[in-house]
Amino acid sequence: MQAALPLKPAAPAHPAPPEIASAVPVSAPPEGFEARVERALGSFALPSVAPNVVRQLVAYCDLTVTWNQRVDLTAARSPDELVDLLLADALAIAAARGSSKDERWLDVGSGVGAPGIPLALLLPMNMTLVEPREKRVAFLRTAVGSLSRPDIAVSRTRSDVFPDASCEVAVSRATLPPQEWLTEGARLATDSVWLLLAKAGLPELGGRQVLTDIRYQWPLTGAERRAVCLSAGALKKT
Repeated sequence: MQAALPLKPAAPAHPAPPEIASAVPVSAPPEGFEARVERALGSFALPSVAPNVVRQLVAYCDLTVTWNQRVDLTAARSPDELVDLLLADALAIAAARGSSKDERWLDVGSGVGAPGIPLALLLPMNMTLVEPREKRVAFLRTAVGSLSRPDIAVSRTRSDVFPDASCEVAVSRATLPPQEWLTEGARLATDSVWLLLAKAGLPELGGRQVLTDIRYQWPLTGAERRAVCLSAGALKKT
């Protein structure tokens, strides 16, 4: 265990929530997002992040603000909260766990693209963003195009249409209750499942091994968070 501080489609199992009509009026700061993004990056024990990746993370924040004026993508009410919501969980995962370029990841219920987009910018991986809602899918496709990352796939569907063992690693944030997500993530993944938790405790693990358990704060707002990586399969009895 590793710990770190701040640093079948007839009846869908998980129906898509309805589109939200009203937009949240978060605005970009006059000075831009670069200083906030760099502060967030500096709060985690990451390897050196290339300047072009920093620019992509800033552009991702800018694009989210632009789209959020007409599509409610995020509940963030301030630039600090927006940067934390978009980037912080991905930064914590990236600092705790490497990835290989051939490793397949699913970000289920990707929504605004967090943590999937920043993870794919920071680590070599094959990332698929799974999102059923049309307006969010339109945003995700625009984002990966604007960031010149056509290798990040966007799938307009629910996770339950994916077959078992569709990826090596599955991650999701607040799409399903932790117990349901662990079950679904373990079905999808062959290696590991990430649980991103705020106040909720760990669900029943079903014999799965905790590989990484990180408690950290969102760097700009101080929100307490926890990211737990679990083996996808149950432990074998000896």
